[in-house]
Amino acid sequence: MTTSAEQDRRFMLAAVRLARRGLGRVWPNPSVGAIIVAQDENGDDVLVGRGVTSRPGSAHAEVNALRQAGERARGATCYVTLEPCSHFGRTPPCSSALIEAGITRVVIGMRDPNPRVAGRGIAMLQEAGIDVVVGVEAKACADLHHGFALRITEQRPHVFLKLAVSQDGFIGRPGAGQVRISCPLSMRHVHGFRASHDAILVGIGTALADDPQLTCRLPGMADQSPVRVVLDAAAKLPLNSKLVQTAADVPVWLIAGNDADPERIKALANEGVLIVRVPLEEGRIAPSVALRALGTRGITRLMIEGGSRIASAFLSTECVDDLCVVTGAVEVGAGGIPALHGLDLEAVLADPRYQCIDSGRLNGDAYLYLRKRT
Repeated sequence: MTTSAEQDRRFMLAAVRLARRGLGRVWPNPSVGAIIVAQDENGDDVLVGRGVTSRPGSAHAEVNALRQAGERARGATCYVTLEPCSHFGRTPPCSSALIEAGITRVVIGMRDPNPRVAGRGIAMLQEAGIDVVVGVEAKACADLHHGFALRITEQRPHVFLKLAVSQDGFIGRPGAGQVRISCPLSMRHVHGFRASHDAILVGIGTALADDPQLTCRLPGMADQSPVRVVLDAAAKLPLNSKLVQTAADVPVWLIAGNDADPERIKALANEGVLIVRVPLEEGRIAPSVALRALGTRGITRLMIEGGSRIASAFLSTECVDDLCVVTGAVEVGAGGIPALHGLDLEAVLADPRYQCIDSGRLNGDAYLYLRKRT
């Protein structure tokens, strides 16, 4: 079988693309992609199995790929975006499954930062006589698994902040509720972002002003809606809000202060809202505290969608890993709500700590996607 570096990169990038299908659906586990390549009777390399991590408690990517490959896995190469696990959890070790299937070569994108694995999976494979290559397309795999790695190393999720800004730099009008700034194509992209994240967060100000649903409303993807999180120090979220009224269908978590009204907390809990109590700092929920609370509950990828105070708080404390700004063609006019509270958006976009990884247009809207440098 040809084992050129170019081929290894090509198949690993295919595994990365495959893994992205599971983002937002498998937390607290990472969404891993695995591809099995064998030789046909002419000696040509052919893909015989592929797999993505299933929902928690079900098969991991390697096992799903092996099931598809069947006997063709014997003597084949497995490309996997993250080091195969080496311990018994809710499922057996993937390293053992690869060994038992007769895989002779494993190409790994990145080592697993989980101390329960952390090189042990690689050692198991090598001890079984399997040829192991580590670090192929390491950057792409690190970007893919960044949220999982952060939850392990810093007890917080990857944070993606999305801002929809009018042509004149506002996100809405005071007292007007939701103001449509983005075009329909941009909105479809936003719903796609929601589907690829474990949770979506807004502040109580946005929840009160807009009464949002925060679900994924792309056709056929309603079951991929993220956990909906509200930062609400005083537990003010109305019982008749869309979030509370749909809590039985899509989970709602409310992060409240330890001194929030017990009766309000009880009433929300009775409606199916999960209450997360945290200490306040100067009467507010610090972004770092909220992120740790979410990380300890398994969230690996968090999307923030409002409002200006919440966005500024997370940016000011350097808690934003990815930032997407979509600028619509509409103008809000004088007296609008600034995109950020106490921060200059242009200065944020020019911050050297971020780099632009994508930009372009979505019909009449322009978008800019930034990522924190590592």
